Amino acid sequence: MRKEVYITDYNCVTPLGFDVSSNWNALLDGKSGVALHKIIENQEPFYASMIDSEKLEEEFQKKFDNQDFTRLEKMFLLSLKPLVARHSISDETAFILSTTKGNISLLKNQTALPEGVFLSNLAQKLADFFGFKTKPIVVSNACVSGVMAIAVAKNMIQAGKYKDAVVVAGDEISEFVISGFNSFQAIGTEICRPYDKNRDGINIGEATAAVYMTSRCEERSDEITSNEKFSFKILGDSAINDANHISGPSRTGDGLFASIKNAMTEANVSAGKIDFISAHGTATIYNDEMEAIAFNRMELQNVPLNSMKGYYGHCLGASGLLESIISMESALKNTLIPSKNFKETGTSQPLNIIKENQPAEIKYILKTASGFGGCNAAIVLEKC
Repeated sequence: MRKEVYITDYNCVTPLGFDVSSNWNALLDGKSGVALHKIIENQEPFYASMIDSEKLEEEFQKKFDNQDFTRLEKMFLLSLKPLVARHSISDETAFILSTTKGNISLLKNQTALPEGVFLSNLAQKLADFFGFKTKPIVVSNACVSGVMAIAVAKNMIQAGKYKDAVVVAGDEISEFVISGFNSFQAIGTEICRPYDKNRDGINIGEATAAVYMTSRCEERSDEITSNEKFSFKILGDSAINDANHISGPSRTGDGLFASIKNAMTEANVSAGKIDFISAHGTATIYNDEMEAIAFNRMELQNVPLNSMKGYYGHCLGASGLLESIISMESALKNTLIPSKNFKETGTSQPLNIIKENQPAEIKYILKTASGFGGCNAAIVLEKC
């Protein structure tokens, strides 16, 4: 019989706050981190979700003595610190890093590659700081990285390679990332509107997020939030690459459809049991349309669904893990958060987009993600 694997703790650092409770309260109030920012000197400001660097520095100085870290590394350390403090690290604890670009900003104005730009070195630096004993694992597969990192940890624990795992995910806004998305003409001219008729592209975001995973069903520490205790069992996972295009999603949603189907089959959960979908929802024309087709093919079109991109922007390698955390918090609070900025359906297939805060009993969660190169991933979570 396979081991059951649980998420029993989590934390995040975003433009809306430096812990889960502050993020949750901001979401309840409908606040968004998306605003106009000038990132590239010769370009006009554009909408993005960016952490205030002064506030980040102030928070970091409160909690750490050593200041010899990049801005992104400070975001990672702030996410990880509470989890490491609450859980013991053994020689059977995995450390998994999810990121798409890591310290890419270190390349600016450099003629040689700095050591810190290599993702393996970034992972090792974080692991060494907190005393992890195992060799770090890096998951870097476009925008499905955060969801895939959960799946990698789950499968390695089930295989007996580790007893538990700490998974951290993060990316920051940089000129490199902005230039790349600009070249695809994918960045929206206004605050993004996932699934809406008038959507015109993404807003880039930045964040870090971390979860603790174990084969033991543990209770949530009272230190995390108000006397709540929890475990979320990871029932099923799948990742499929449809190899459709370097950046464009399959018009038929084949890869996402297969990922969802496989994850739900492993979870032994039918479409009728899913209570909530935390979707990818980037607000590009083709991504949102592809998702709508895939969800309808799985007969999930009536399940309440949201995208977090209107609050956080698209946080790349952090998005899947951050949005999984928010979906679990929704289940704990028995509250569905609306898909911000959605007004009128803009997909050919119907979806049950959440339009306002509403109470709901949430036991089974489907989290999906899609990314460049045709990669797609899905996990099914059960509130215990």
